[in-house]
Amino acid sequence: MVLATNLGFPRIGAKRELKSAVESYWKGQSTVRDLQDTGKDLRARHWKLQKSAGLDHIPSNDFSFYDHVLDMTCALGLVPSRYGFAGGAVDLDTYFAMARGNENATAMEMTKWYDTNYHYIVPEFEKGMIPKLCSTKIFDEFAEAKALGIDTRPVLIGPASYVFLGKAQHEHFDAVETVKSLIPVYNEILKILADMGAGWVQIDEPLFALDLDANAQDVIKEAYEHLQKPEDLNILVATYFEALRDNAVLAFSLPVQAIHIDLCRNAGQANTAANTLDDALDQALEKVGDRILSLGLVDGRNIWRNDLNASLGAIQKAVAKLGADKVWIAPSCSLLHTPVDLEGETGLDKQIKSWLAFAKQKVEEIVTLSKGAQEGRDAIGKELSENEKIQDDRKTSPRIHSPAVKARTASITDAMKKRKSPYAERRGIQKSVTPLPLYPTTTIGSFPQTGNIRTARAAYKKGELGEVAYMDAMMKEIKAVVDFQHEIDLDILVHGEPERNDMVEYFGEQLKGFAFTKNGWVQSYGSRCVKPPIIFGDVSRPESMTVKWAQYAQSLTRRTMKGMLTGPVTILQWSFVRDDQPRADTAQQIALAVRDEVSDLEKAGIRIIQIDEAAFREGLPLRRADWDAYLKSAVENFRLTSCCVEDKTQIHTHMCYSEFNDIIRSIADMDADVISIETSRSQMELLDAFAAFKYPNEIGPGVYDIHSPRVPTVEEMVDLLEKAQKVLSEEQIWVNPDCGLKTRGWAEVKPALTNMVAAAKEMRERAKKAAA
Repeated sequence: MVLATNLGFPRIGAKRELKSAVESYWKGQSTVRDLQDTGKDLRARHWKLQKSAGLDHIPSNDFSFYDHVLDMTCALGLVPSRYGFAGGAVDLDTYFAMARGNENATAMEMTKWYDTNYHYIVPEFEKGMIPKLCSTKIFDEFAEAKALGIDTRPVLIGPASYVFLGKAQHEHFDAVETVKSLIPVYNEILKILADMGAGWVQIDEPLFALDLDANAQDVIKEAYEHLQKPEDLNILVATYFEALRDNAVLAFSLPVQAIHIDLCRNAGQANTAANTLDDALDQALEKVGDRILSLGLVDGRNIWRNDLNASLGAIQKAVAKLGADKVWIAPSCSLLHTPVDLEGETGLDKQIKSWLAFAKQKVEEIVTLSKGAQEGRDAIGKELSENEKIQDDRKTSPRIHSPAVKARTASITDAMKKRKSPYAERRGIQKSVTPLPLYPTTTIGSFPQTGNIRTARAAYKKGELGEVAYMDAMMKEIKAVVDFQHEIDLDILVHGEPERNDMVEYFGEQLKGFAFTKNGWVQSYGSRCVKPPIIFGDVSRPESMTVKWAQYAQSLTRRTMKGMLTGPVTILQWSFVRDDQPRADTAQQIALAVRDEVSDLEKAGIRIIQIDEAAFREGLPLRRADWDAYLKSAVENFRLTSCCVEDKTQIHTHMCYSEFNDIIRSIADMDADVISIETSRSQMELLDAFAAFKYPNEIGPGVYDIHSPRVPTVEEMVDLLEKAQKVLSEEQIWVNPDCGLKTRGWAEVKPALTNMVAAAKEMRERAKKAAA
């Protein structure tokens, strides 16, 4: 029997109910009980949805109030010492303090979950930590589902992946010894679940998507050699985000009963689903042995309808080789990365909507494929016929292809990707045009999105507020932001972006080739949700997108106003991207559109233009063999956007939480005059890559963690700047927050930025005294 299974379901709710509940609790407007009740309601709703669809295996413990990796940290009792955890069960306030910080302790570091736009809380391995089961969440949610008459498959972050997701806090850290220390707790969890009646447990090991050195392989072997499976419990190891490639031998040697493989993502193959399917599937069928093979055929990271005919062919091939009882159907990874339900998109273009599938629809596709595999193609003949028409409609639609866009991309030359002069020459010109003190201060772009801003924007989109009234409301917000920046004496100003709902969606709404949803939300981190645009066709810019706002803001000040744009790689990474052409081709189209905007901003008198590439590192393929092609494309597309300006115009870029060591050469090749990066949570450790490389351009290391409500003191920011000064020259250092301030409140932002400016001035005074 070919089972229909799922690896995980979106936790936020179709209307972001989880976001509302969590933020209400943080503000003290609701109780722990209120929050827990919302979580319970969401879990029940999602379990029932999956059961009614016909899934055979439904996941539990895929829900989280903030992050599933943080949940595992709490389950293992690995709470960093600064939170004063005394043992027992980790309470909710300690949990949120680890994620967000509090008055007494900074938050744990946060970084990207592999190559997705989801962020996880990085485990910290302190010397002397002893893992101990300190949470009953796994068992509580399994029992909760069982009480509803639903048997679930609990999901755990695998011990090997957990070790490599974390960060050592002492020099004698040993990954093998650390995983050995975790296994007794994992064994305890498995035993309790078996005693509760669980038949299967899903252990996620996305580590298999990476290049595994000898140490990583030893960690995996050590973990599964000592993992004790109770007699009545079966284990599925789920690998995802990449094909197994050379890790297949190790994966299929694990003493487990089932292995899941991702058949939708394989950057090393030609950019077609057929090649990915054939190569990865053939490899798995050769090595799986007598284990069950879970086929990740429905894309868990994109929103296009599955090609049922192609997927059914792969299933039939697997069944012919292994037998029906050894094959499961599943999404490629957890559906966490997709919106909840397409049915709510009543305003979406009907043709485009017919091409899409969200989490609920993907579950239905899995069930349909399972039925077709068990009962034959005739049993799903209607579904196959409808699906074939949809696939053909999308391929042939004139809305997809623009001859003008294709002609323009074909005309790109190398000269379009080069600044007129090298940085060493540009720097002097820029300093004469825009003189600045040491440690110049600025922000990353956005300021708090208040209730008034959101209300005005929503009313304007609904047609309830006229364009003149809307423009007036936004201009008042811009003036207030500019006045505040004058008040605290910031050096380089921004307009605050009140007119922007999102740094990607705002641009996509003004570009051809994009479509938008009303409720297509996905979780980025904690309560932060994003609504990725859908790139369905060739991309172009009909008219300027930001110039009028930048010009107005500049008219309010004699200081320099930054123009704020989002770069092509980030727009690509944070959108649902068409899968009918290479991603690099789509990125190039976006780069040309952004280039036009850069040129128009410069013509409008904007002397500093920031092109955010927050997702530059995120887009890096998980396997090193695939890096060169991606980095070459990413760098060239950034330069294509930025190299149309004169030497006097200063180009900035911004990158989010990333490990830069491996890509520092490519960052230098981008040739931005100034780069700002998130470094506060890492205590400036991320600067080491720039220092070791002797990065020549200017850098703004973040000194204010905007992902935490905590207001850093002047002394704390000075301490961070002192650390930066040890590895960079003073002439290189800019002073700025980690990221944009959109999600923060004014009550935090005002004192934090005031302290930031004071810290910069303190560093200037020290420099003067040192020079005297």
